[in-house]
Order: sequence, then C-alpha cells, then structure tokens
Amino acid sequence: MASDGDAANPSSAPTEAVPEETQEQKDRRFRNLYSSPPDFKQLAALDADFSAVVQGRDLDFRVPKAVMQLSKTLLKHDFSLSLDLPDDRLCPPIPNRHNYILWLKDLLDSTTYNAPGGKLVGIDIGTGASCIYPMLGCTQRPWCFIAADIDDESLRWASKNIEQNHLQNRIKLVKSNPDGPIIPIDSAPAAEEVAFVMTNPPFYRSAAEMNERAAEKALPPLTACTGAPIEMVTDGGEVAFVGRILDESLALSGRIQWYTAMLGFLSSVAALVQRLRDHGVDNYAMTEFVQGRKTKRWAVAWSFRAMRPPQAIARGAAAGSLKGCLPAHTEMTVVEFSELHRVSEFASRLRDAIAALEATHWEWDRQKLEGTLRVADKVWTRVWRRQKQRGMDTSPEGKERLVKEELGFGIYINVNLNGVVVRCRWIEGHDESAFISFTGYLKTTAKTVYSSLDETKKLEKAE
Repeated sequence: MASDGDAANPSSAPTEAVPEETQEQKDRRFRNLYSSPPDFKQLAALDADFSAVVQGRDLDFRVPKAVMQLSKTLLKHDFSLSLDLPDDRLCPPIPNRHNYILWLKDLLDSTTYNAPGGKLVGIDIGTGASCIYPMLGCTQRPWCFIAADIDDESLRWASKNIEQNHLQNRIKLVKSNPDGPIIPIDSAPAAEEVAFVMTNPPFYRSAAEMNERAAEKALPPLTACTGAPIEMVTDGGEVAFVGRILDESLALSGRIQWYTAMLGFLSSVAALVQRLRDHGVDNYAMTEFVQGRKTKRWAVAWSFRAMRPPQAIARGAAAGSLKGCLPAHTEMTVVEFSELHRVSEFASRLRDAIAALEATHWEWDRQKLEGTLRVADKVWTRVWRRQKQRGMDTSPEGKERLVKEELGFGIYINVNLNGVVVRCRWIEGHDESAFISFTGYLKTTAKTVYSSLDETKKLEKAE
C-alpha cells in the first residue's frame, strides 16, 4: 500500500509501459517520413550540431560540412542511427536512400503469399563507407545483410558504423575481388535464402565524363559531392556495372528472388531493360524516385521467379521516354455494373463459380470482397478440360504432365457510387496470355452471375 508521502510524490507513481510499435505501425511511420521535406528549423531546435550549420530554414547544400551534418541529424532523429564518415567518402542523402528501401519493401511484400515483414537476407553491392542501405534496412525490418565493397578504406569505416549501431550480428562485411564474382552469394549463410540484391553503383565511366556532366549544368551542383573516385567512377559506367550483375544473375537464376539497382541516368534504364528483354527476362519492374525539386533517380529490378509485383510498383517510371520499356500490365478492370443492388449475393455466386475450378488454392474474404486463386495451368479453358479428359491418368506422373505453369490471380469486387467494379491482378506466372485469358473467363463468369441475379429479380417481381 502506498504511503501518504508516495501519493504526494507523482514521480514515485508507477509509469505505464509504452506499447512496442507493431511492424505495421513502423512501416506506416517510415513510409510517411519524408512525404514533406524536412523542417530545418525544427531539426535545428532538436540538434545543436545541425543548428551550427543552418540559417533559419535555409541550408547551403554546396557546403560539404552542412550536407554531412544534415545526413547525420536525419539518421539520428528519424532512424536512431549514428554515422561517422571521412571527408573524402560519399555522404548519402538520406531521403533518397530511404526511397530505395521503401520500394524494395513494396517489391518483396507484394511478391509472396506469406505475411509481409518477415526475416530476410539481402546483399548490398558497393556498400560504401556509410553502409547506409543495410543500416536503413535493418532499422525498418528484421533483415540481415551481406555488405560488399572492393575498397579497404570504405570497409574500415563501414565496420565502424556497423559496430557503433550494434548491428554486427545482422550485417556481414565482405571484401570483393574486382576480378571475381560481383554477387557474393557464397558469403550467404548456407541455410538462408537470399531474397534480394541491391546496388547503387558508380554513375560515371571516367573522371572526364564526371567533369563533363558537371560542366553541362547551367547552375552549380545543388548538393556538394564528397565522393572518392572509386565511388563515382567505374569501367563502362553504371550500365556496365549492373550488366555484370545481370550476367551473373542469369547463372544464379531463382537462387535469389529479386536483383535490383538504383540508376543515376535515365538512358541507363532503357539500356538495361533492353538487355533483360534480350535474355528473355519477362518479370521485371522499374520506378522513378523524385526527391525535392531537382533530384531524380531510377531503379530497375528483375526476377526469374513467377511472383509478379502490382503495377504501382512495377510500372512506376513516369518519364514519357520510358513508356516503351514498361513491363507487362498486371492489373485489369474486368467488368463494371452500374446497377447492382445485391452485392453480397453477387459476390457469393461469383465466389462459388470460381470455386468450381480445379484450383490448388482458392481463398475468399467475405468482408473485403476479394480472393486469391492459384491454379496449375489454364484450368478455366476448354482446351485444358479436353486434355484432362483425354488423358484421365490419375497417377502422379499423369498429373504432373497436366501441370504446365503455376498461375496466381487476385480477384477484387469494388463498390463505389457509380456501381460495382470487378478487377483482377496477375500475381503469379510468366505467360501474359494466361492472364488475358483468365480475365476473359472472369468477365464472362461475372456477366453470367449478374444475369442470373437479374432473372431472379424478375421472377420475384412476377410473384
């Protein structure tokens, strides 16, 4: 029992434990982190070191010390990370690097049937002195990283940053051999599957090109560049660097789910997409990162597996010149009904019609009015049914012959003020014609269900 003295002293009262943030809450917070530009005045009030380099709400991005302190302050207050860098190594702009991690999370979350947010292993090629991508990834998700670099000085500083953030058990540094494989797959734990490769390679083919690009700009660079030549220049530029990853990925294939790269030049995107197409890679994604008024970066990802990301993630590049490079559509509005009063009955009948297919998995959410269908080949077609009837081989070998490709689709019923919309998303598969064929089946089935409801309504009126 508390004494009178305890009651009079509020500080001695038990304090409520702050509930730990869920993964969903954490993801939401990080997604909205830089939806508005950082408030420099507010940051200065929180951080004396930043206050020393900022003038009110203005920061001179041409001053390396100011740029460095901004990165340190953002990492400290937004990610609880500390960073130390020498003056001659690249200082990472945090919002830009954060964008890559956000896209990577979306890519991985949308291409699995499992719940998002699980433990994964990733590889960061060219991690640099900051080791920024592994540290940002580990802060946001229960991920582990293999972080590779060819530069001893960068690795020394990266090791320091890993240790001072207590991430030694989750980030493994690897010294790469310039003449060896660029993807250090052999450094991954034998029992662990590698989910992704990421890289933000040197942009330029030579120091001369770097100087020419700088001279082409009418204005001074908006951000001070502190990078060493080894971080900025590589033989053949970023296209050749990522091209090496692509070449190795052709041999590794599905051992890694996603191979990804951030790019500094718009022209590099088209060049790499063409190489992917030349090698028959049909499952790829591309996006554009815009940070502030001037800075643009692009990213390309590819996979040899069948799980496909939604269009917002795979077709996020806005530049008109990239329209011809965009991957196949993975979402379609199948049919719309302007008048449909029995939505729940329509949904139930459509669900039952799809359930009649020979599916490996069919799950329907009655509250959300959406479902996930997985099938072994085009089981909705007459051709498939005829082939099955001709064979009628019930042995495991016979069933295996019928399975040509695992396919997955999402079916969604959206209700709005104008009526009801049936949509479909291509979740799994390599054959675009299968997606188009399935949406045709879904359209016919939805219309048949709608007509049956209409007939029922007429009969009820007649009675």
